[in-house]
Amino acid sequence: MADFIVRALIAGICIALVAGPLGSFVVWRRMSYFGDTLAHSSLLGIALGILMDVNLQLAVVVSSLLFALILVLLQTRKTLSTDTLLGILAHSTLAFGLLILSLSDTVQVNLVAYLFGDLLTIGSSDLYWIMGSTAVIGILLVVFWNSFLTITVHEELAQVEGVPVGRVHCLMVLMVALLIAVSMKIVGVLLITSLLIIPPAAARRLASTPEQMALGASIAGCLAVSLGLLMSYRLDTPAGPSIVVTACFFFLVTYLSPALLGKRSQ
Repeated sequence: MADFIVRALIAGICIALVAGPLGSFVVWRRMSYFGDTLAHSSLLGIALGILMDVNLQLAVVVSSLLFALILVLLQTRKTLSTDTLLGILAHSTLAFGLLILSLSDTVQVNLVAYLFGDLLTIGSSDLYWIMGSTAVIGILLVVFWNSFLTITVHEELAQVEGVPVGRVHCLMVLMVALLIAVSMKIVGVLLITSLLIIPPAAARRLASTPEQMALGASIAGCLAVSLGLLMSYRLDTPAGPSIVVTACFFFLVTYLSPALLGKRSQ
């Protein structure tokens, strides 16, 4: 098996393992638009990284975390509704990023690779970034799982119990931003949120506890990455869309199966 396939597979599985539990909170807390906004803002990080001639992965991570903090700060102001604020920031940052890249005459960038993912661009340094970042996210998920679950179930009750709701929510958003930043080359800016949402949505129909849903989402994500990369390798299709289509197939199977089984039992 080619080295770039092995690197892409390892990177994709690392991402899927933590995207399952983290994506479950995104689904439960209805934060999918947060993910889209952070994904779009990451392209601005690429543009600024090119202009300043710094490591692109570092630029994307820093810009994503910075925009995550800005989002949390603006959300507390209550001057605009959250969906309006996120819509403005998502499209504005994406437009600024594309504009800066189009005005850069000295550097030619393959935008398709960033927008839709490209497994051929996964190098050893990218793999180290992904493994290190997903390890940090995984540790934080284990340590703060109960706090995340408490503020998701009932924020007011969590405050009464002494849970710092604002800081825990901020940490969750930062974790989503970090995962999006390091996942860009696997799935792409426009599709990364799908990897956070579709596997948990697929596992939700079959799970009876939050832990079962998180585990099922991780398994579904790993299968989607593995089969999606296989499809990309065999059929020469883009890696990101192949992974998302495979995840969507799993969702349709889990969504339709209980209904079909119920009809047959009748």
